[in-house]
Amino acid sequence: MSISNNDVQHVAKLARLNLTAEEEQTLTGQLNAILKYAEKLNELDTENIEPTTHVLHVSNVMRDDETKESLSIEQVMRNAPEEEDGQFKVPAVME
Repeated sequence: MSISNNDVQHVAKLARLNLTAEEEQTLTGQLNAILKYAEKLNELDTENIEPTTHVLHVSNVMRDDETKESLSIEQVMRNAPEEEDGQFKVPAVME
């Protein structure tokens, strides 16, 4: 696989970049060098390698869910600037 000048021009247009002809040539060469290097990965024998999503072992560090008693309505309403019928009263946002 290789990148052409037309590919670079197309991507530059999508990204709304104004590239000079010299910049297009430079980017074409650089992108082709990157692809050529990446193709070397196809030479690796990965037959006995287990697929991974991360190179390091990552585990969930969150605590287990535990059922706990909730605050009473009276305790919650102590934090309310205004309260009406057991609910927070806030300024209207719609007319």
